[in-house]
Amino acid sequence: MVYQRSLSLLSPENSLLLVVDVQEHLMPVIVRGDSIVFNVQRLLEAAQVLDIPIIVSEQYPKGLGATVIDVARIIPKSVPIIAKRAFSVCAVEEICREIENRNVPKIILCGVEGHICVLQSALDLLTMGKETILVTDAAGSRCQYDYETALRRLESSGVTLTTTESILFEWCNTSEHPQFKIISRLVQKKLNAPEQGIGS
Repeated sequence: MVYQRSLSLLSPENSLLLVVDVQEHLMPVIVRGDSIVFNVQRLLEAAQVLDIPIIVSEQYPKGLGATVIDVARIIPKSVPIIAKRAFSVCAVEEICREIENRNVPKIILCGVEGHICVLQSALDLLTMGKETILVTDAAGSRCQYDYETALRRLESSGVTLTTTESILFEWCNTSEHPQFKIISRLVQKKLNAPEQGIGS
């Protein structure tokens, strides 16, 4: 029997990572904010190693601040950080154009707030015909009840819920992947552990 990988599984070729509004004045009031930033970092590092396209948004940066420094320093210089005022990223022409130009079926969504910008973006991405995957441990809200309610609504609407570690292993597919050692280090990395370069 010839192995045929499920079309539901993620790969570097079928994915785009969309980071929503991980900003200076938001993250200190988000439940599990430090953990969310940590997991967004791991997703960004893995996406770079595996050559997965990245889009980053900021909601009204004049008022909510820039992307937090621990995330901003990992974003490749070639990736623009796109400011918005609409809650859904899909209401921003530049972001929609980037998504369409990449022509991938699966959008990996992370960021804040889960019940506002993330929720509206996810539902709009479904309307665009994209399979939308929310990384639950890399997203959140100021109120946990709001976040949990948003997760229930999103899952019932067709959004796939998963975790950072699950995505990292799906992107690799096999321990024989040439970048598996780097991805394995990201999996083993602990919050507040000393920083190491992804190539070290």
